[in-house]
Amino acid sequence: MKFEWFDGFKIEVILSNNAVLIKANVEGIKPLVNCLTALSESKAHGAHIHLDEFNSLEPGSIEVVFEKVDE
Repeated sequence: MKFEWFDGFKIEVILSNNAVLIKANVEGIKPLVNCLTALSESKAHGAHIHLDEFNSLEPGSIEVVFEKVDE
């Protein structure tokens, strides 16, 4: 899966009060929606999206993995 990121996007993922908090500006929300849409449409077994501070997230963010499962 290939994703388009918009200029100026910001996405931060932190753990706050036992909850995962995803903070993003508009330029960050749109590609997240596109990523999740692509994941939902993927036919690949074990399809997933892995984001961390070295791949799209703000420095200091915790890594996050979205994985599609078949029921």
